[in-house]
Amino acid sequence: MHQQFMAAVRQLCNEKNLPEDIIMDIVKAALRTAYRKDYGNKEQNIEVDIDPKTENVTIYIVKKVMDKIEDEDGEILLEDARKLNKSIKLDEEIRMEVTPMSYGRIAAQAAKQVIIQRIQEAERDYMYETFKDRENELVNALIHRVDGNQVYVEMGGVTALLPAREQIASEQYYGGQRIKLYLDKVVKTTKGPQLLISRTHPKLVEKLMELEIPEVKAGTVLIKGVAREPGVRCKVAVASKDPQVDPIGACVGQNGVRVHNVTQELAGERIDIIPWSEDQAKFIMESLKPAKISRVELDQGQHLAKVYVTQDQRALAIGKSGQNVRLASHLTGWEVDILDTDEPAGGAAAASAAPAEVKILMVSDLDIPEDVKEKLMAVSLEQVGQLMGLSAKDFMQVEGISKEEADQIVKAVSKSK
Repeated sequence: MHQQFMAAVRQLCNEKNLPEDIIMDIVKAALRTAYRKDYGNKEQNIEVDIDPKTENVTIYIVKKVMDKIEDEDGEILLEDARKLNKSIKLDEEIRMEVTPMSYGRIAAQAAKQVIIQRIQEAERDYMYETFKDRENELVNALIHRVDGNQVYVEMGGVTALLPAREQIASEQYYGGQRIKLYLDKVVKTTKGPQLLISRTHPKLVEKLMELEIPEVKAGTVLIKGVAREPGVRCKVAVASKDPQVDPIGACVGQNGVRVHNVTQELAGERIDIIPWSEDQAKFIMESLKPAKISRVELDQGQHLAKVYVTQDQRALAIGKSGQNVRLASHLTGWEVDILDTDEPAGGAAAASAAPAEVKILMVSDLDIPEDVKEKLMAVSLEQVGQLMGLSAKDFMQVEGISKEEADQIVKAVSKSK
C-alpha cells in the first residue's frame, strides 16, 4: 500500500479519535467491497491482509477443499488445491491470492461509501463505550463551534450538542471556551447514542460543590436539595452528619471563597445556602430568608404551607417576580402561600408552628450601613454566625469593604453575641 494511503489512515485515526486497528478493519472491509465490485461477487469469501511493515495489501479468496464441488464460489477440488499447496487436505481451507493491480471508478466509490458508513458506526460505538459509565458526572468540555443557539462541545474527542434549553440564558458561548457540564444520561437512538448534557440541571450545582468543598465530597456535609433559576439564583439545602461541622460555614468558606467559585462557574448565579431541617415548618422559614417569617401553618392534606409575614417583609419573602417564594417552594416540595399578619417575626406563633426553631441572627439585623450588608451578602455571608471569629483583616478581603467598614462589622458582630 502506498505510504500516502497509510498516512491518510493515520490522519483519520487522529481526527476521529479512533484506534488504528478499528480504522484498519474499516479499510479492509472497503477493499473487500471494491474487489467484489470489479472482480468477484458477494458470495465469495474474501480476506484482506495489510502488512504493518511494508504497508502492502494482499487480497485472498478463501475456499474449502472438497472431493466434489457444489458451490464454485466457496469450494475447490482437492487436486486443484494441491497444485497450490501440496500438503493441503480435504475439508481444510486454502487462501488464493487475487490481488488486483487497480480498481475501477465504481469500485472506488463503493469502497468510499463503506468507509464513511463504518466510521460513523465506529464513532457511535466509541461514544457509547466511552460515556456509558459516566452518567451523573461532571465533565469538562471545550466549545467546538456555535451555530445560532446550537452549541457543539468536544469531550474526550467526542462532539456533542448542548441544546438551547440546557444553556444558561445569560451566558455567552464562543469557540474555544472551556466549560463544565453535567452528563445526565447516555441514550441509544435510531441515529446512534446521544449524550444528554446540561448547564441548567440542578445536579450541576451539586457536582460543582463536590469539586470545591472537601466536606461535601467526603460526605460529611450532605446536599439535601437544590432549586435553580439558572444563571440568576439558586437555593441549596445542606445538612451535616458531624455535629462538629457547620454545614453553612463549610459550604460558604472563608470570605465566601468556596461558594464564590461555584457562582463564577455558573455565570454569576447567586447561591443561597440553606440549613436543612426535618421540621418542615422550620425548613420553609429558612428557605424564605432573608425575609423574616412570623409563623408557618402546614396543611398536610393539600401539602400547602401558609406563611405569615408582616407587611414590610412581604416583598422580600416573595422576591423579584416571585423568585424567592418560587425557589423556596421547589426546594421544600411544599406549595407556599404568603399571607399578611400583624404579628412580629419570630413571635410566639412562629414558635408554635416550629417548636425546634432557634433564632438565627442575620447580617441584615446588624447595626451597620446597608451597602456594607449588601457587600457581605453578595459573597453569601448572610448569617452572623458565619462572621464569628473573623478579624477586620479578613473582612477587608471581601471586595469593596474598606478598613473602616471592616472595623464596623467586627464591632457589630461583637455586640450581637
